[in-house]
Amino acid sequence: MKTSAPQERPASWYRDSIAVELDPCGPLDEDRHVDVCVIGGGVTGCSAALHLAERGYSVVLLEAEDIGHGASGRSGGQILPGLGTEIATIERALGLESARRIWEMSREAVRLTADLVERHAIPCELAWGYLHAAVKPRHVRELEAFREELSGKYGYEALEWLEGQALRDHVVTNAYPAALYDREGGHLHPLNYTLGLARAAQRAGARLHPHSAVKEIRRGEPAVVITDGGRVTADVVVLGTNAYQAGLVPELSGRIMRAANYMIATAPLTEEQAAQVLPRGDALSDANFVLDYYRLSADRRLIYGGEVSYDGREPPNLQARMDTKIARLFPVLEGVPIEYRWGGDVAITLNRAPDFGRLDDNLFYAQGYSGHGMAMAGLAGKLMSDAIAGQSEGFDTFAAMPHRHFPGGRLLRKPLLVLATQFYKLRDRL
Repeated sequence: MKTSAPQERPASWYRDSIAVELDPCGPLDEDRHVDVCVIGGGVTGCSAALHLAERGYSVVLLEAEDIGHGASGRSGGQILPGLGTEIATIERALGLESARRIWEMSREAVRLTADLVERHAIPCELAWGYLHAAVKPRHVRELEAFREELSGKYGYEALEWLEGQALRDHVVTNAYPAALYDREGGHLHPLNYTLGLARAAQRAGARLHPHSAVKEIRRGEPAVVITDGGRVTADVVVLGTNAYQAGLVPELSGRIMRAANYMIATAPLTEEQAAQVLPRGDALSDANFVLDYYRLSADRRLIYGGEVSYDGREPPNLQARMDTKIARLFPVLEGVPIEYRWGGDVAITLNRAPDFGRLDDNLFYAQGYSGHGMAMAGLAGKLMSDAIAGQSEGFDTFAAMPHRHFPGGRLLRKPLLVLATQFYKLRDRL
């Protein structure tokens, strides 16, 4: 595949295809008193601000960069039931009934996403259909067991087994011996979705302040949130920073690890080329631990993501490795230029389950979606709004999930995780 010269590559195709314009908003430049201060302008924060403002709360949202700067505006855009961990992890920790409730809430997260897109007329290319693809015989056995588990224990019947020609009708490659097709999964343009939530929050009465990095949270009742330009005194604080927390709440920092993921976007494909890649427009991710995932945009670009870094450095030979993967999957794309390359950070937890909770009674947080946050983050924002309004059952179900700090402390945490990831990369090859 051809590669554009680095100096010609914009940072992200998402940034170059924004279709949502926010009402004018600038950095915080005054002191304010509100009911709720939301920190973080991704899906979590924008959803929380929207749902709180719709309930009549006065809300200020503070974002260090542009709205949607983090993973919410850089991800693969997949909208899926489930979590970043196996549902069996939840069942072992909380029991079957709580695991069933959490599974159903993950489905609710997908439905909520669709409802928000429709209700607020968000132009984010929402489309349905998702494939979870086996790469090797071990994956085939694991996917078969997963389907049986979801059907038998959780009553989930939206998964269809595909192999042979039935699979090629969805993805035209010889790379996968089988896949599960999930008709409840889908994909969208993540940055336009995030901006759409932010615009809806503004229209509901929330005040948004991008480029307002929080320097300190003075915890108490009320809490005081301080930026370079002003301070917000709030009865309640919602922390939705995920990988970008930057030590604001030290006791939460060791519970997540920041991980970089990398993406590309090709030039637009012809209709014939698209039909030889993903003829039904599904999203796909493979079953490796360090997985690859992709989909087609509305203008028929292949949006492809994969590879991971936990040490803050780009993996060696990243560009060549990603180009080689695409060429092996889809020889029909020979000669199609890669027009965009970008990366973004996500937050993972030790058990890969999302970490919800509250501190000091008036500080709520949701973090650690572990690469599975586009739908769940929207639900997290709504559940925090519900809990602040006194309806905390859904939030408390997630908050009951136990979480531990990554081992190794501040100095050894990343090296140990890098070693563990190398083990799983080797296992992916077996």
